[in-house]
Amino acid sequence: MYQPEPQSITFSTLIHDIDKGIIKIPQFQRDFVWSKEQSAKLLDSIIKGYPIGTFILWETDERLRSIRNIGGALLPETPDGAKVQYVLDGQQRMTSLFASLKGLTVTRDNKKCDDFEEMYVDLVADEDDSIIITDIAGRVQHEIIKLKDLLFGGISVLADYPKSSYSLLEDYQKRLNTYRFSTILLRDASIDVATEVFTRLNVGGKDLSVFEIMVAKTFDAKSNFDLSERYDDVKDKLEDVGYDTIPAIVFLQTIALLQKGECAKKHILKLDRQKFIDLWSEVVDAIERTVDYFRNYYRIPVSRILPYNSLVVPFAYFFYHHPDKPESEMKNRLESFFWRTALSERYSSAVETKLAQDKRRIDRILSDEQPKYDYHVDVTPDSIIENGWFSANRSYIKSILCLYAYHEPKSFNDHSIVRINNSWLKQANSKNYHHFFPRAFLKKRGEDEFYINHILNITIVDDFLNKRKIKAKAPSVYMKSFKEQNNCLEDTMRTHLINDVELFGIWDDNYDIFFEKRAEIISKELEKGCWYNNKVFHALTY
Repeated sequence: MYQPEPQSITFSTLIHDIDKGIIKIPQFQRDFVWSKEQSAKLLDSIIKGYPIGTFILWETDERLRSIRNIGGALLPETPDGAKVQYVLDGQQRMTSLFASLKGLTVTRDNKKCDDFEEMYVDLVADEDDSIIITDIAGRVQHEIIKLKDLLFGGISVLADYPKSSYSLLEDYQKRLNTYRFSTILLRDASIDVATEVFTRLNVGGKDLSVFEIMVAKTFDAKSNFDLSERYDDVKDKLEDVGYDTIPAIVFLQTIALLQKGECAKKHILKLDRQKFIDLWSEVVDAIERTVDYFRNYYRIPVSRILPYNSLVVPFAYFFYHHPDKPESEMKNRLESFFWRTALSERYSSAVETKLAQDKRRIDRILSDEQPKYDYHVDVTPDSIIENGWFSANRSYIKSILCLYAYHEPKSFNDHSIVRINNSWLKQANSKNYHHFFPRAFLKKRGEDEFYINHILNITIVDDFLNKRKIKAKAPSVYMKSFKEQNNCLEDTMRTHLINDVELFGIWDDNYDIFFEKRAEIISKELEKGCWYNNKVFHALTY
C-alpha cells in the first residue's frame, strides 16, 4: 500500500529534476494558462518567503503520455531505470516557475507569445511593494535586474550594478535559492488512485473523462502507441465520410465489451494495457465497417441523425467477430435490432448496462439465432402522432429522420439528390429540414404548434429550396410551380414518403389529410424494419 510522503525540495532541485526529465506534466493536465503577471505574483511570494501551496507528485514506473514541452522548453525523456514524478497538483505554479527562471517564451493556442524572460527584480521596492515586476517602463537600469540574470548571470552581469546594491542582490538571490517548496509524493500508487487524486484536487470541478485517463494509461513509447493521436487519426477519416460526431467513448466501450463483456467506466479503467493496444487496430476496422454499413445499407449519410452514437458499439462488436457483410436472416435480424433499439429510445439511460445486455443479443445473431426482446416498441400511427414533436436532438425523431434518409430524398424542383450535411443538422431549424406545410402558413390558420412542428410535417430538402423557393407559401402554390418544372414530381414525392400527391390533401392545402396519410405510411415503413420474425409482437425475455 502506498503512503503519501510530505517532503520539501529546493528551487535548484526542482529545476534540475524538470531539466532531467524526472518531473513531467501528464497529458490529462490542462494547458498552461497563467499570464506573466500571475507568475510574477507567485515569484514575489517566494522572494518574500510566503507559502505558495503544496505540489503533489505521483512517483511511478509507469510511462504515461506527458507534455514534454513545459513552458516552451523541449525536455528530455526520463532516464532508463528512473522513476517519473507526474504533477497532479501545482502544474500552473510549477510551469510558471520554470518558464520564469529559464526565461522561456510561451506560445498560447491563440498564437500570442509571452516572453517570461521579461521578469524583473525591483531593487528599490519596499517589502510591502511588489519586488518581482513585469512592467519596467520609465525605470533606469541600476534599479532593476532580470530575474534570470540575478540567478544565473554571474559576476559579469552583477558588476554593472553599484556596490551599494550587492548585499541586496545577494539577499534576493539567497532567498530564491534556499526557498523550500512543499511537496507530497504519492509513491507507487496505481494510475486509478493517481487520477482520482487529481480529479478531487481539481478546483475547476471538471472530472477527468474516461478517455483522458485511458490516454494516460495506455501510452506506450516502445510501441509508439498514443491513444490521443490514434483517435485523432480515426476521427479525420470519419470526418471525410460525415461521421465525425462519433465520440472516443464508443471505441473504449467496444474494446471493453470485447475484453470483459461489460463496458461501464470501472470495466474500461481495468482494461489490460497491452491487450488494449493489441485490439485497437481491429476495433478501428470494426467501427469503420459499421460506419460503411450504416451509410450504405441503412443509407444514413451522416452521423448527426444517428439516433445514438452508442449504436455503433454493438454493430462494431458484430463486425469484429463477423468481418463480412451479413446476409439473409442475419442481415434482417440486425436491421430489426437497429430499429427496435432506436425507436424504443433504449440508450437514453443506463447505456452501459444495456450495451452489455445487447452484446448477448448480438451473440445470438452471430450464432444465427433470433434474439429475444423484453421491451415494447410501438410504431402505430397513433404512437407516431403522440411522440412526434420535432426536436433534432431526440433519438425517436432521429430514427424517423434515418427513415427519411433511407429513401434518399430528391429535390422537389429537379429530382436531384438532396445532400445532407452534418453541419446543417444541429438544430431543428437546420437548412435541411423543411416544414412541408410552412409554419407561418399554418399559424395563420390557427393550427396548434405541436402539430405544426411535428416530424410528420418535416421533409428533407436543400437550402436553396427552403429559403428561396418555398418560404411561407401554401403547398398548393409552391407544388404547382414544381410540377411545371419537374416531370418526375410523383417519383420525387415518393422519396419523401408522400406516395400520392393527389390523395395527400396537397392541392387543397388540407393539413389534416396530409398528417393522417403520412402517419400511416411512416408506420408501415417502420414496421418493415422492426418486426422481422415476430409478426405478433409481445414482450419476450432471454
